[in-house]
Amino acid sequence: MANIFKPPCDEGVILSAPDTSPCLKKLQPWILAATIIGSSMAFIDGTVVNLALPVLQADLGATVTDLQWIVEAYALFIAALILVGGSLGDHFGRRRIFASGVALFAMASVWCGLAPDIEQLIAARAVQGMGGALLVPGSLAIISASFSEKQRGKAIGTWSAFAAITAALGPVLGGWLIENFSWRWIFFINVPLAVIVLGILFLRVPESRDEEGVGKLDWKGAGLATIGLGSLVYGLVESANLSLGHPLVLSALAVGVIALLMFLIVEGRSPAPMMPLNLFRSRSFGGANLLTLLLYAALSGSLFFVPFNLIQVQGYSATAAGAAFLPLILIMFLLSRWAGGLVNRYGAKLPLTVGPAIAAGGFALFAVPDIGGSYWTTFFPAVVVLGVGMAVSVAPLTTTVMGAVQVRQAGIASGINNAASRTAGLLAIAVFGIIILNTFNRSLDNHLTILQVPPEVQQTVDEQRIKLAGIEVPANIDAELKAALERAIADSYVDSFRLIMFIATALALLSALTAGLMIEGLKPEPKLAPADADGT
Repeated sequence: MANIFKPPCDEGVILSAPDTSPCLKKLQPWILAATIIGSSMAFIDGTVVNLALPVLQADLGATVTDLQWIVEAYALFIAALILVGGSLGDHFGRRRIFASGVALFAMASVWCGLAPDIEQLIAARAVQGMGGALLVPGSLAIISASFSEKQRGKAIGTWSAFAAITAALGPVLGGWLIENFSWRWIFFINVPLAVIVLGILFLRVPESRDEEGVGKLDWKGAGLATIGLGSLVYGLVESANLSLGHPLVLSALAVGVIALLMFLIVEGRSPAPMMPLNLFRSRSFGGANLLTLLLYAALSGSLFFVPFNLIQVQGYSATAAGAAFLPLILIMFLLSRWAGGLVNRYGAKLPLTVGPAIAAGGFALFAVPDIGGSYWTTFFPAVVVLGVGMAVSVAPLTTTVMGAVQVRQAGIASGINNAASRTAGLLAIAVFGIIILNTFNRSLDNHLTILQVPPEVQQTVDEQRIKLAGIEVPANIDAELKAALERAIADSYVDSFRLIMFIATALALLSALTAGLMIEGLKPEPKLAPADADGT
């Protein structure tokens, strides 16, 4: 009974490299289970929260800026602190920090579910982001520390596949909860998942850390990253209300740029940086992270606006909108393990060039549908093509990043790559928000001019422009004019949505070009020498 709360292989020895002992091999399925379910908490949260945004807009009278902050508050802290999360795992134990992240994420989820207003919901989402910063890099770092180099590609592929299928249940269940109960219940989904993960972690997952890790944690770098990203996002998001030329917006953007430049200077001089710049001497590591930045900017920035199209313009229910992306997730589930082995067979360059190019085709197909029509002939082809492209890309991309560094720096490498993807989404949502609002307004102006709308009706519409497709047309006007206005608003949103998808297409093609130019050829790149890996 003395060992019931102690992993069988953890006999006072902290793993610093993948162990090949029979004991650890027996625990590897449990390790995968814990990391898959734990990661799925973050994946489910991202998809379900986006799905709930149109409902939050209606229930709480939120503007598009408010909705952006619900997403951006989470994304800001996870992007800024995820590097610290990876370093904390390497220093103090990956299992310990991963478990802390799971617990904090679950508690913040309860707060989100109980939040009485937009302000508290945004604050709770920020705390959720802090938990995610500990949780997300820990999953891949634990896998890298628990599987040999030969096993790692398939292990990561399995993680990607099962995390995807677990996440697939989230939007469908979340949509059903939103439609039949309340948006609040989507946050409570995380609580039972957290309980399961914590039980597996402390019973069946050995501890691991970087035994050579020395020095203090880079809190100065974390602070500058938070200030820099936060100021940039604040300036970009608030420009929708204040205009890009407003002194407050320009000041925030300037502070953001200066803080991020200082962050790079601090990281270059720090003896223990959270983002060792010397890792980017590896052409594959640098290229993989640039590819991540471009591809995930396209993915996160564009998909933020899809639920508004499906629910507010196309008339889908929340459940149907949640199920619309089920084919994408199923494709990733079916192909991810196979894709995880592509690097061993063909090298990283080929799948990382082909995958984003296919994804670009998926983004382009999203620009095709007008208003109405069957899902199977409108959005389904786009979802399928995007799913194939992402399936071919994700596992080889992750394997390339993790294979370019020493195992003892697995947490840092995972943190950097996750920071790239989160930062991409953080900035893309803010920038795409500016683009879609401006395009929507221009298109709506043209429609209103043609319709010759009465001044009092035009004023009512103008006061709600920040809601985009959520604008409520006055109910006491002529039925024919009301229908024409509703169609004009929907058409204006479709026009702006198409532009966003074309931009996403261009970003995905740039990521494919990045792979072709920067990712090494037929064989995975050798790992960095220890002298380079620790910054000396």
